[in-house]
Amino acid sequence: MTDLLPHGAGRRGDVTLASSSSSVSRWLRDGDLVLALPGVVVLPDRAQEWTVRARAATLWARGPLSHLSALAAAGLTDPLPGPVHVTVPAGRYPRGCPAVVVHRTTLPIGPTEGWVPARLPAARRLVDAWGGAHSPRRNTQAERERPVVRHLLIAGVGRREVRVDHVRAEVARQPVLGGRVPLLQLLDLVEGGCQSELEVFGVTHVLRIPAPVQQHRVVLPTGRHVDLDAAYVQARVAVELDGAAFHGSSADRERDTRRDTALAALGWSKDPRAPHRSHARVGPLHGGQAVVRRRLGR
Repeated sequence: MTDLLPHGAGRRGDVTLASSSSSVSRWLRDGDLVLALPGVVVLPDRAQEWTVRARAATLWARGPLSHLSALAAAGLTDPLPGPVHVTVPAGRYPRGCPAVVVHRTTLPIGPTEGWVPARLPAARRLVDAWGGAHSPRRNTQAERERPVVRHLLIAGVGRREVRVDHVRAEVARQPVLGGRVPLLQLLDLVEGGCQSELEVFGVTHVLRIPAPVQQHRVVLPTGRHVDLDAAYVQARVAVELDGAAFHGSSADRERDTRRDTALAALGWSKDPRAPHRSHARVGPLHGGQAVVRRRLGR
């Protein structure tokens, strides 16, 4: 049976062509196959696997995975419980299946990624997921999904899995998009160098005056370089939002100490009260501004 369904799911018509109508009926009757969705059969021992459910959803709807389901299929996040999301052209009306959420779009589906199952490209699936997470009237899981999508966007840009200009272009293609303004604001921050939610919080709530340079590179005498989370370049004050205090291994802490010593030799001072990971304790970073003002003679 696995030869007929190597991916765990297939259209009933295709399985019938590869065998016979009577064989498929017998397999369904005997429990060797399960009718997961109208016209789609799956192997019973794999019916609860998320990848098989996703494959079945795309076969039934005849459209690619989208939103957070597409991000999960790409391995960027764990699948969330609940229905699988797919997108189809607006002229199609697949209905009546609670296991699948079908999004209809007037935009061209365009090229897809992957094969089993196919999924929308990175920028589009991120923007679609963002819009869904900011549309609580249509999506009862919006509040839960919102921080997940934010993290995936920041991490995706940082890992170069998606480009900011591609995301902006996708936003421009969707004039009616939930959360458009905060998305564009986040893209500005990520494009400016923020690589984590903590850095975003630091820049938007803490690093006020004078304006720091994000992801500033300092070349050491050894020829190696250090990328600072933020830096008051004129005052030579470095701000690390994730420093030695948060590195678990002794090797990491020793490396950070050597880096700090090398920076000090070049005249750099490090903010002595860098924030803890908890947003509630970011306030002490304001002390760094006092250091900057002293160094600038203000």
